[in-house]
Amino acid sequence: MTSPSNVESDLGWVLGTITRSYLRIAAQAVADLPGGPRGYQVLTSAARGDAGTQLAMAQHLGVDRTVMTYLLDDLEKAGLVERKPDPADRRARRVVLTEAGTARLCDVERRLRRVEEHVLGPLDPAERDTLRALLQRVAVATGDERTDACSVAEEIQNSC
Repeated sequence: MTSPSNVESDLGWVLGTITRSYLRIAAQAVADLPGGPRGYQVLTSAARGDAGTQLAMAQHLGVDRTVMTYLLDDLEKAGLVERKPDPADRRARRVVLTEAGTARLCDVERRLRRVEEHVLGPLDPAERDTLRALLQRVAVATGDERTDACSVAEEIQNSC
């Protein structure tokens, strides 16, 4: 018979503790961005150009298209994105980062990197790299088709 283990050895407790800490601090890092975490997702998606049109971006990010419209309105008012006609379909709009949007995205990414470094502070740089690589391997192996870290993190936060 084995003895009961302590909570610190439970994977769920460990992952939950780290995730809650990361999400709490990361929320502060994106708080001044229109739309907060969703605004960050839009800027990242626009920078990569992986979603194409406004509608495709909303679908890719799992955002209701009406909510996406309001979010883009706010980001556009802040001078971070522009909506331009899609050359393939003039009724559709493409979301494009402005120079200010690119600079803001870089700033937010630097802040989020500092959040990661804070959360992983107890580890030395080589251990951090190893942990990231191992966690990425496990995440990819789970077969979750979502590649957007923010939506996954938001879903976890909402379930806690």
